[in-house]
Amino acid sequence: MDLNLDNQLYTVATLKALGAETSGLTFHSVFLQNKVTSRTARTGAEFLVVELSDATGSLTVNCFGNTALFTFFKSSKDGQVVQVQGQTDYYQERLSPRLTHVNALNEQQVAAEDWLSKLVPSSTESPEGLWDELLSHIQSIEHPELQATAQRVMDDIGEAFRQTPGAISMHHSYRHGLMEHTVHMARAAKALFPVYPEVHAALALTGIILHDIGKTVEYTGERVTKKSQAGLLQGHVVLGYRMVRKAALQSGLEEGLLERLEHIILSHQGELEWGAAVMAATPEAVFVSLVDNLDAKMGMVQNALRTTTEGFSPFLPGLKSAVLTTAVNDGQ
Repeated sequence: MDLNLDNQLYTVATLKALGAETSGLTFHSVFLQNKVTSRTARTGAEFLVVELSDATGSLTVNCFGNTALFTFFKSSKDGQVVQVQGQTDYYQERLSPRLTHVNALNEQQVAAEDWLSKLVPSSTESPEGLWDELLSHIQSIEHPELQATAQRVMDDIGEAFRQTPGAISMHHSYRHGLMEHTVHMARAAKALFPVYPEVHAALALTGIILHDIGKTVEYTGERVTKKSQAGLLQGHVVLGYRMVRKAALQSGLEEGLLERLEHIILSHQGELEWGAAVMAATPEAVFVSLVDNLDAKMGMVQNALRTTTEGFSPFLPGLKSAVLTTAVNDGQ
């Protein structure tokens, strides 16, 4: 199957918006191959669950044995750009398309049409604007050694921080997502500081800016985000703790504040089962963990609103619910 840009190409969002009444519609699309998982059917036969995506969302298709599609995906590599033809189909009211043809685009074809910019999801906010705001938040830290610690870390890992997603799948899971998440947390924290004067504002703000920096090492992959070896062996909490401690010692942060800053990094996940090394036990650590949880969940809501046109979003595991995306009409 040859790529023909004169034909309409369906995005994931377009396919999901069609509705079950369009079952059987033939479509052409260009997707990023995220992941191929081998499963076993009740009959004992192997089949593949293939996750495909573009900048508007993701979907999965099943490929069964003894077909050219099964052979293609069985030997393929995640991260490749594929052109597909298929027909819309639905299972339990969820889109479950059936592919009929697939081929991989070579790097020349990918570059010629700049497919990665169309397929890899990114923050809807300006990365330049987010970066400038992040630096302004660092400059606003009213404690010389804490400010120096945050600035030193960003001087070391700034480019990675600009590009890294906030997560692999749960929240802010797109390019620049970590930066967007961090800036949103800083905005929320500054609005809340007057309500909670017992929180050391400079310490909490530094903790917010640095709480997830370990993800710049934990995650890898320009097209498909996966965990690196260090991410699998140590995780972003431990990686971030080490990065913060090194920068703080180089910045001359006194021992008491260093211990409390380290505690924010170690406890920011909120619950031990969520990956926290310890439970939050200082005003600043409790504050940061709750602001982190707030923005993570609201990030899921924001993404649902961006990717679902009307009605309810798909079920979101992080919220344990779907989200109603229909706008409020104020009774008018």
